[in-house]
Amino acid sequence: MPLNLTPLSLDHKPEIDALLRQYPPMISEISFTNLFIWRYYYQFQVASDRGFITLLAQPLGANPFFFPPIGKGDTQSWVFDSLNFFKSQGVSPCFERIPQSIISELSGFSELQVVADRDNSDYVYRTDNLVRLSGNKYHTLKNHINRFNKKYAWEYLPLTPNFMEECLILQDEWCRSKKCIDSHHLLNEDKAINEALKKISLLSYKGGVIRINQKVEAFTLGELLNPETVVIHIEKANPEFPGLYPILQQQFLEREWSLIPFVNREQDLGIEGLRKSKLSYHPEFMVDKFRLIPK
Repeated sequence: MPLNLTPLSLDHKPEIDALLRQYPPMISEISFTNLFIWRYYYQFQVASDRGFITLLAQPLGANPFFFPPIGKGDTQSWVFDSLNFFKSQGVSPCFERIPQSIISELSGFSELQVVADRDNSDYVYRTDNLVRLSGNKYHTLKNHINRFNKKYAWEYLPLTPNFMEECLILQDEWCRSKKCIDSHHLLNEDKAINEALKKISLLSYKGGVIRINQKVEAFTLGELLNPETVVIHIEKANPEFPGLYPILQQQFLEREWSLIPFVNREQDLGIEGLRKSKLSYHPEFMVDKFRLIPK
């Protein structure tokens, strides 16, 4: 493993974006926007190695681990070098968020066991299903939207820098209502959302807002993950407006991504309520991820 690991920064964006265009990912984590806005939590270090961009994560208080590499190269040699890196650091080897495509290439590493990571598996839906909400299985969601439409006068607008401050205020209010200060995950999510909004002119994503009475009450952002899939990184809505989340999702997909057949709505993190919610939208399939750890 090379020693020229450097902190992830905007300087890495052109190289990472170019590799992702050439070798589009399936898992939600592997986009420059997502990696960049979560960089403070993961403390990402990056390096070019074996034809790949290597991503080392070092969350505070946890052992380091490698994300799947970006690009196309010698996967087995990459793993061998990574194991040597762990040995040099005196820590137990660990690889996280590894897709099936890489697992299939690593049958020769008998010292590593593959562990399914259901909590981080991505939910993928047909975009058209979440826009039209046709059929009995979407009856409840459609009712939420119908009630919202009857009760509120609203408008959808693309998320531009002009709405950044309003979105930041909404995020701050949401965080206070949800007591983010008491949740390690919500605090880090808050930091990631602030990064995304404040760097809106520098990152390659689309966003949308819902305004009620001329005030931003919901916002979302996503980007193209691969030619057939958009990934939704962030959705936030004022919880005082029932039905706002479903209409935010529907409008964003209809206005910005209607020509993209699939939408990846990321993982549920093992949170029971979040899992129930994501299943209620009836995923077309899951994108499985795995951990590699010592036997």
